Amino acid sequence: MLHADVLDVLRKQGYGLVGKHSAVKPCHWCREAIKNGRRCYKAKFYGVESHRCLQMTPTVAWCQQRCVYCWRPVELTVGTYDVPDPDDPDLIVEKSVEQQRRFLQGYGHLEGEARKRWKESLEPRHAAISLAGEPTLYPRIGELIDAFHSHGFDTTFLVTNGLRPDRVEELEREPTQLYVSLDSPNEELHRQINRPTIPDSWNRIMRTLELLDSLSCRTVIRITAIKGWNMEGTAEKFGELLADVEPDYVEVKAFMCVGWAAFRMSPDNMPSHEEVRKFAAEIAEHAGFELVDESPPSRVALLSS
Repeated sequence: MLHADVLDVLRKQGYGLVGKHSAVKPCHWCREAIKNGRRCYKAKFYGVESHRCLQMTPTVAWCQQRCVYCWRPVELTVGTYDVPDPDDPDLIVEKSVEQQRRFLQGYGHLEGEARKRWKESLEPRHAAISLAGEPTLYPRIGELIDAFHSHGFDTTFLVTNGLRPDRVEELEREPTQLYVSLDSPNEELHRQINRPTIPDSWNRIMRTLELLDSLSCRTVIRITAIKGWNMEGTAEKFGELLADVEPDYVEVKAFMCVGWAAFRMSPDNMPSHEEVRKFAAEIAEHAGFELVDESPPSRVALLSS
């Protein structure tokens, strides 16, 4: 299902492939948490145990957008449609855990509290369904969320670009937290930044945002802040849009010029944490929200009403 050149790039970038279309890759903070006890912003904001977090995707090379800031190799995207002949959700969960354990075996030499954290990391309890691609293009995404919980996971975070409102609306089981990426307050900027491959993408995102109020899970809007693209003169429009949607939280997080994003963008497009905080505060003022937390190491600010 995945071309040889795609497989080669993914393996070189450290992805562990699962079945025909899924993948796992422990993030920097998972490893930091094991070795040094440092936690990521998701731990600070939402209580996730960073060392027990499994970062995965059921659609490693499927997405309807080619976002300029994406650190994934979007130029090698396989399709913009539903994954054909999808793997069974239980198989994906079981094999994802196996891959996570394989990645983390090298920390077995650790001692003391670090060794305790390493042993715990081999039994992940949080699934971050994001990593690469668009997870809602896996047609059994609700079943996958349910499978994670059935296998003993405490929490699931699902990240979506919002282009499949039908799938969000039809979820058999909601995640613990639903993220919707919103990098622009208007359609024109959306097309420049996210480079959608479908004509009605903005309308689909707006429909997804309308659905948030009907969900019982925690909802979060993620804004990737990019200097020279979406941080200048946009705070008021972002605020007005968010005031209408009323998510539980809004994360404003800095673009980072890493991975394949370095071929499309420049380090000059990376805002400092101070710049992110200022931008977030301006959005909060126009949305009627408050800046309730922040994580300088990750350059992210958290807003809530």
